[in-house]
Amino acid sequence: MPIRIVLADDHALFRQGLRSLLRQQPDLEVVAEVERASELLNTLAAVSCDLLLLDLQMERWMVNDIETLAGVTRVIVLTASERIEDGLAVLRLGARGVVQKRFAVETLMEAIHAVADGLVWMPATIQAELAAQLRSAPTVKLTARENEIVRCVALGMRNAEIAEQCQISEATVKTHINNIFQKLECRDRVELTRYAFRTGLLSPRE
Repeated sequence: MPIRIVLADDHALFRQGLRSLLRQQPDLEVVAEVERASELLNTLAAVSCDLLLLDLQMERWMVNDIETLAGVTRVIVLTASERIEDGLAVLRLGARGVVQKRFAVETLMEAIHAVADGLVWMPATIQAELAAQLRSAPTVKLTARENEIVRCVALGMRNAEIAEQCQISEATVKTHINNIFQKLECRDRVELTRYAFRTGLLSPRE
């Protein structure tokens, strides 16, 4: 079954070119295109899709809506920015991937397949920054269950997916995550992902 994709970009030329590239891939299907950010949520509600390719610069307020969009579908952000801080910011808001527009088509395809498989994809520059930040993080011992949940979080799984994977209730997952936040002094899932990389629970290529 093909990976169903919604394209959101206000530049028609870029959007049409990207659509043509994606349609050359037999396992990808573009099910909708959106030109205006105001149409995005309605479009996502009207079609069945596996992920959204979103232009970060589509509209100024779009960054603040990534969290809402990430609750509807998996989001890969396309950006011209090379600032590591920008990439970390959208990942913190719930995006599953960040791809710079200067990257080769093969890199975008790698990101699409990784995110469709439930993983988080990020450029090597962001991975390196995460690794550098993690080296200074304190060592805290977690239980086997907590380590399992941290790994699931780092793979981009939602609480409901973690509950199914671990065969526990979603409420128990939330309790575990809150406890992990306190133990590790983490603020969000991005920081848990950093912990997973640092401790070897997750490798950058998983």
